[in-house]
Amino acid sequence: MTNSEPLLDVRDLSVTFTRKGGPSVRAVDGVSFTVRPGETVGLVGESGSGKSVTSLAVMGLLPRRGVQVGGQVAFDDDDLLTLPRDRMRDIRGRDIAMVFQDPMSSLNPVVPIGIQVTEVLERHQDLKGDTARAAAEDLLSRVGIPDPARRLKEYPHQLSGGMRQRALIAMALACRPRLLIADEPTTALDVTIQAQIIELLKELVQDTGASLVMITHDLGVVAGLCDTVHVMYSGRIVESAGRRELFAQPRHPYTGGLLASVPRLDAPRGAPLHPIPGSPTDVLRWSRGCAFAPRCPNRIEPCTDGPPPLESIGGRSLRCLNPLTETEEVATR
Repeated sequence: MTNSEPLLDVRDLSVTFTRKGGPSVRAVDGVSFTVRPGETVGLVGESGSGKSVTSLAVMGLLPRRGVQVGGQVAFDDDDLLTLPRDRMRDIRGRDIAMVFQDPMSSLNPVVPIGIQVTEVLERHQDLKGDTARAAAEDLLSRVGIPDPARRLKEYPHQLSGGMRQRALIAMALACRPRLLIADEPTTALDVTIQAQIIELLKELVQDTGASLVMITHDLGVVAGLCDTVHVMYSGRIVESAGRRELFAQPRHPYTGGLLASVPRLDAPRGAPLHPIPGSPTDVLRWSRGCAFAPRCPNRIEPCTDGPPPLESIGGRSLRCLNPLTETEEVATR
């Protein structure tokens, strides 16, 4: 990780979905974070916490109608939220790329893999014909797809889930982007392939010098990958810290709950898991108090008297009025 100026600087990002005749929904509420060159940043939280919507807002992929986006997303000297569509299309794929969650729905099922990979090279690198095809073959080889020349002629349904995800990663890295966003890239894969994809992303980021934003619900995924981790709940960041600090001393009860719910290899045989009670839909509005309060074992009366501020405590950011104590932290391990 480097101390240079941020490559990506997200400030007070908000995303509100509006419905005709119905109440609006604030999916992202005042999210701020930075990504420096060469840094790997994790956005962690359960489904519905706002992680994917944050990434889609950064990429400019949210629909224009029924969505209100506020705040600032600075990339170099540009605010991505105010760029014209043509300018954003130039940046997307060339400077910022994304690996989506489900490769089967992200790839066009009626177009061969080769055309989909070379399309990126033709659009952003101005490569044509045999030159583009040779570059595409090299990309598939780099991400570990065997017999790449044959795979370029095949359709997505002819590839396994792991190979489809590797093809998506190849497309994302085709133009050597400076920022790669991976939105739960291992969710639809079995455990063995998950480990291979995570290791592949780690190696490719190191080789290219790109920054990586890893979006996941699994703290185990970020354990050996991320430099900084931001834990999101109900559209807001509730805790931010370096990876080692977060795993050694989780302070927010939600972070502690996520860690406690992960199976451990060193746990005694038959030891029960400790899931977080309730569901992500059991929330308060942030305007009324802490959204996690209905599920929180550390809830106290002030938690429902108003929104807790995000404060800097001991080198980390924390949004909690009654953080975990050292004894409670040990119980989550």
